Amino acid sequence: MRTQRMAVSVSVLALLTLAACGTEPGPGSGGEGGDGSDTVQSDVPVTGVAWSVDSMTVGGKTTEAPEGSRLEFDPKGRAKAGFGCNQIGANARVEGDRITLAKPVSTQMACDEKTEKFEKAALAAMDGELTAKLSGEQLTLTTEGGDTFALSEEKPADLAGTRWAVTTLLSGETATSVPADLPKERAPHLTFGEDGTVHGNSGCNSFHGKAEVKGSTITFGPPAGTRKMCPDAEMETERAVLAALDGPATYTIKGSTLTVTSKDGKGIGATATPATTEGTQGTGGAQGTEGTQGTQEHG
Repeated sequence: MRTQRMAVSVSVLALLTLAACGTEPGPGSGGEGGDGSDTVQSDVPVTGVAWSVDSMTVGGKTTEAPEGSRLEFDPKGRAKAGFGCNQIGANARVEGDRITLAKPVSTQMACDEKTEKFEKAALAAMDGELTAKLSGEQLTLTTEGGDTFALSEEKPADLAGTRWAVTTLLSGETATSVPADLPKERAPHLTFGEDGTVHGNSGCNSFHGKAEVKGSTITFGPPAGTRKMCPDAEMETERAVLAALDGPATYTIKGSTLTVTSKDGKGIGATATPATTEGTQGTGGAQGTEGTQGTQEHG
């Protein structure tokens, strides 16, 4: 098996720094002039938008991006990229419509051959200068050699009914990726029901409970679930996930990314994933492999 275990800090992965959109002082402007000649105008307002990577064209050949490929920039000037497997980051400098990228860094998980090939080409294209062009909700990034990325703005996913795969654990200003080698059947995830409930897996045990949504706040009730013991890495992940789902918490959805943060700064980052056969309504009765018979309340 080629998959390697690696838990990587998001603060290391998300190194891609962009200048803020709008008008910024140009070199030697000294704040004078008044005619706009001493300013640099950014015409690629990409921050605060979740971008879905649709395809990449190399040498005239266009290849569709692996499912889930995305590139995101936050208002603080950090960003992360993923092309269906590894998490990727890079340093960047924005001047007008030019984005100059330093050599990107990436986690080192093994992927299927098709995804690996796309990711390798994308990494090569991200090492250098790109020209950005925005047209409505479509963004095109062009390399110096003429190769291109085609991206489109992601629409926010629905909170309820979406299966959210937990990818990041938050603690104040620290963000850490969920270990990549957790067993698939126990990978942390959650689904909110329209009836004010939530169910999923916290990294070892399945759980269900109340989740009342009002505005940008979710108030979680004490979760109930199975009481299995798992290896240390899984139990550590579970404790972090459950700490975020305790009492009132704020949430935001940007494209396909959900962030939940409790009042004490504990939180999770999650990504919308394709629906599975598990139920999304309520928590009683059978729910695929996540039945709730014989469960106990955590706490």
